[in-house]
Amino acid sequence: MTDTSLENRVAIVTGASSGVGEATVRALARAGAGVTAVARSVEGMAGLAGEGAVEIVGADVRSLADMELAAQATLDRFGRIDTIVANAGIGEYADFLDQTPESARDIVETNFLGTVWSIRAALPHLLAAGRGDIVVVSSVAAVMDSAGEAVYAATKAAQKSLAGCLDLELRQHNIRVTTLCPGGIRTRFAIGRGREEGSAEMDTMLDAEDVAAAILTVLTQPATVRTTVWGMSHLAEE
Repeated sequence: MTDTSLENRVAIVTGASSGVGEATVRALARAGAGVTAVARSVEGMAGLAGEGAVEIVGADVRSLADMELAAQATLDRFGRIDTIVANAGIGEYADFLDQTPESARDIVETNFLGTVWSIRAALPHLLAAGRGDIVVVSSVAAVMDSAGEAVYAATKAAQKSLAGCLDLELRQHNIRVTTLCPGGIRTRFAIGRGREEGSAEMDTMLDAEDVAAAILTVLTQPATVRTTVWGMSHLAEE
């Protein structure tokens, strides 16, 4: 990790079919990195094929076996793994008792276990290389309580705790772990699940590209610099 350039670095990005994941794949590819874009919807990632050295893999982060296959596809295409960006996530704005058990389970399995399995699949290869970066896209909900987001916020706090513990565990192996905690992002996240398309609040949200830029900043820091938690919010225009 002495070279701060992303040229020829290799990253896996989950949740790559839209939003922050898609923006991150595009930003990494344009910076010269090799990227494996991972999402359940292969069709949703079709537009990424022309971005550069991008491998498209249909996989479900809720499955460790799927994520191990994504890691292997990355090795087959690029020969190594330098970075895992655990971005896949879902949410819902609903009072606790109004949320169905199925929805709660899906949020926990996607947001938290999906992060665990994504890291677990990639980490042996980072350890073998003796360096690397793990970036977890969490949320401001990890550190700020809010009504109507109990299960979602709990998974985001769990992501932050997981990343913090892993950063301490993996420092001796030259592996950095960063948690991003952005505020609301102007994407299709939770549309139809408590967020309305075109609502006024979306005008005060971050763009997906803002978060992608933060991820690139983290990855291009000198090897002596670690960003453990990065909070992000929108600066309203006057």
